[in-house]
Amino acid sequence: MNYRNELNDMPSYDGVEKTYRIKVNANESTLSLPPHVEERVLNRLGLLAFNRYPNEEYYSLVEQIARNFSVDPSQVLLGGGSSEIIEKVFHAFGGAGHVVVYPQPSFSMYKIYAKAAEADGVPFDLDAQFNLNVDEFIKKIREVNASLAVVCNPNNPTGNALTPAQVEKIAASIDCAFLLDEAYVEFYGRSAVNLVKRYPNLIVARTFSKAYGMAGARVGYMIAQAEVTRMIKKCFMPYHMNVLTLAAADVVYQMRDEFVPRLQMIIAERKRMDERLKTLPGVEVFPSEANFILIRLEAAQELKDYLETLGIGIRYFSPSAFGLKNCLRISIGTRTENDEVFSAIKSFLEAGQ
Repeated sequence: MNYRNELNDMPSYDGVEKTYRIKVNANESTLSLPPHVEERVLNRLGLLAFNRYPNEEYYSLVEQIARNFSVDPSQVLLGGGSSEIIEKVFHAFGGAGHVVVYPQPSFSMYKIYAKAAEADGVPFDLDAQFNLNVDEFIKKIREVNASLAVVCNPNNPTGNALTPAQVEKIAASIDCAFLLDEAYVEFYGRSAVNLVKRYPNLIVARTFSKAYGMAGARVGYMIAQAEVTRMIKKCFMPYHMNVLTLAAADVVYQMRDEFVPRLQMIIAERKRMDERLKTLPGVEVFPSEANFILIRLEAAQELKDYLETLGIGIRYFSPSAFGLKNCLRISIGTRTENDEVFSAIKSFLEAGQ
């Protein structure tokens, strides 16, 4: 078979997982839709015209998002989760001779998207505490004459975040496109989307997967200046969003205030888990502004294996993952789930002493 050049060397993302009793390994919401929202979604799905392409549903959601951010609908694009949007941005600014700069460790798909877009991916190392040196990052972007710079804020899998002022400094200091991946921004509360009107190179990607518990529906959006969205839209197939996802997301966005108590609960639980994990000997806990916490300990793989015997799934990073040796990422679940995860970690450490 005559496959595309370099496909054999393309890294892949393995989404196959075991079934866990407590699943805190994928940064998903531990809860499905609130009951009132679910009822409205199901009612809306019953009214859909499945025989028609989803134009009405697409533009209804676009207009909602545009109103919320006080931008023109021409500045909004939808995609299958923010992942598809990020992929299309890479394609729009990729190709032979184009360079994409992104921090590491960060979202593992950046490397894959750069490869798929046939661009040269240039990772920029975070420091030992996973902080981004903004001045050096800007310097690297200029040195390699990048076509695209990417920052995940808050960063996955480390959880730390840049301030809006730091984001603005990057946008103001580089000449290339700047993609800001705000998949976890609802847990941080400090979006930079308002900077889009001042910086034509800034593109902000958001998702419904995390804060709104719609990971299974696959819906996200991006906001940029109209000329940027017009060009990036060329990378999408016609009718690339399905009517079920669009209708559900439209209802969820209308009722987004229903999710505020859940967001507050997750943030409070993250802070509580942070404090409790810091009491455990030999466990380094990294600051987080997301819906997960990253920890480091010598027996990380053994702890992951032990938790799996209890039906608890957390994210373990292979020793080859840059900067993440002996690291584990724990998504924030319900209070009961978090208590059980903490108790299991504590028991494991006590047994090893």
